[in-house]
Amino acid sequence: MRKLLLMILVSFCAISCGKQSNPVPYVSFNFQDDINPKYSALNVVGGYAYVPGYGVAGLILYHSKNGIVAYDRCSSFMPEKKCAVTIDDTGFQVVDPCSGSKFSLEDGSPVKAPASKALRSYTVVTTPFTIRVTN
Repeated sequence: MRKLLLMILVSFCAISCGKQSNPVPYVSFNFQDDINPKYSALNVVGGYAYVPGYGVAGLILYHSKNGIVAYDRCSSFMPEKKCAVTIDDTGFQVVDPCSGSKFSLEDGSPVKAPASKALRSYTVVTTPFTIRVTN
């Protein structure tokens, strides 16, 4: 009986510790545009661009070492404030101006508290001439 209770408890913990939802609200959208000349900064690693009017607080597109990634500019710390993150002086992180939290542009993960959850990321599809971001 004790083993059964232990197995149920472990199973419950494993399920409840699974992937947690992102605190930034889900907003459906479909962004597509020509890469050049408007987003030509994305042609090189480290290049970035802001795209207003999509997601919760706009998008930030970044050419990481693994390709182009897209994040919602809304900070995951207290997302109800809709604080839009901005690129810091290093060019590799974004800063939440409301809390001081910092996030990596490589994977959106928090690198400075108080944020503990990653930025909301979106699906990016590129061709030599276009970029498309969807959720």
